[in-house]
Amino acid sequence: MYRCFFNKGKLPSFQFLRWTIFIPIVIYFSFVFVNYSKRLPLKSLPLEETLRNIDNSVDDKIIKTLSPAAGISVKRNPKKSYRNIGVPDQRDEKLIEEVEKLEDNQEPKDLLSEIFRRADTDGNNLLDIRELAKWIHVKIKEHVDRAMTDNIGLFTAIDNNPRNGEISWNEYHAHFLKSHGFSEEYINSHNKRHPELSRVLKESIMRDRARWAEAARNDPERLALDEFLAFTHPESSHRALLQMVEDLFEKFDRDGDEQLTEDEFAGLPTDGIGLDLGDDQEKPVPGSEDRRKEFKHLIDKNKDGKADRAELLMYIDPRNPRHAIQEAQHLIALSDANGDGDLSLPEILNKMDLFLDSKMVDTEKSFHDEF
Repeated sequence: MYRCFFNKGKLPSFQFLRWTIFIPIVIYFSFVFVNYSKRLPLKSLPLEETLRNIDNSVDDKIIKTLSPAAGISVKRNPKKSYRNIGVPDQRDEKLIEEVEKLEDNQEPKDLLSEIFRRADTDGNNLLDIRELAKWIHVKIKEHVDRAMTDNIGLFTAIDNNPRNGEISWNEYHAHFLKSHGFSEEYINSHNKRHPELSRVLKESIMRDRARWAEAARNDPERLALDEFLAFTHPESSHRALLQMVEDLFEKFDRDGDEQLTEDEFAGLPTDGIGLDLGDDQEKPVPGSEDRRKEFKHLIDKNKDGKADRAELLMYIDPRNPRHAIQEAQHLIALSDANGDGDLSLPEILNKMDLFLDSKMVDTEKSFHDEF
C-alpha cells in the first residue's frame, strides 16, 4: 500500500508503507491454505470434526477394561482422585517441557530418574499405572500437537524451488542432503545412486521414498501440506488416520455394511490396529476376548453393537487415552520384578533401554517405529 500526496503545481508523490513487505508472505500462505483445503476429501470432514470431541478422561472404567489382559492389578489410593487423569493441564505440559530440555544433555540414568520424580505425583517413590499413563498421555498429546505446528514451518522452508504450495521429491531430497552436511555443489550435481553415501544414509533415503509414495495421494512426485504431514508424522495426520480406518473396513468389514461388528473387530490382530493386517481370518486370533471388551467399553459409544468410521477413528487416534494406558501396561508387565503392580526407580533403571525407547521418554521414535 502507499499514500499519494498532491502538491500544488507538482506531480503527485508516493510514499510506500513498511508493512507492504508482508503482502507476498500473506499471499503465499493464502495459496498454501487454499491448495490444502482443495485436497481434503469431503467425506473426511465430519470424521475429522470428531477428533476435537474425543473424551480424554482416563478413568477407572477404562483401566479396568484394559488391565486384565496385561495381568496387572490396579491398586486404589483413596487419597487421590483419578477421574481426570487423562486431561493434561498447564502444569503437566510445563513439566514435560522442562524434562525435554534435559533429554539431550543428561545421562540416561539421570534422565530416567528425573522423569520418575516428576511422574510420581504422590511422592511415594512408586509409579502406579495411573501416574505412568498420565505422564505418557501428556507426552503423546504434546508430540502430536507439536508435529502439526512444526509441519507448517518445515513445509515452508522446503517449498522453495519454486515456492508454489507443494513440495517435490527433489526439493525434499535437497533438504535431506543439506541437513546431513552435504554442500550445495554436491546437492546440485550428485549421482542419483549416491555411491559416496554410507549404507545407513542410503537406507534412510529408501525408507523416505517408500513413505513418500504412501503419503502421495494425488501426484506421486509432489506433496501438499496435509500429505507432507502424513509423510513426516503419520501419527499426527488426520489423513493418515482416516486411511487406516479405510484399510480396516476394507479388510474386516465382511458384510460390506460400512460398519464393524463386535465379531468382526474381535478378528483384528492383537499387535497393532491397522499395522499388521493378516490374511487368515479363519484362524482364531489370540486376545479376541479382550478385543470384545474393548469394543463394548471403548469403541461402541452409542451401544448399538456396531462401530462406524467416527467411532473407530476416535479409537485409533493416538490422543485417545487408551494408547497411554496400554503403553503403561506394557512397561509395567516387562519391568515389575516384584509383581506389586507398581514400578520403583530401580526396576526402571534395570530395564533402561526399554524405557528410553518408549513413549515415556522418546515419544517420537516410538511412534515412528510403529508406523
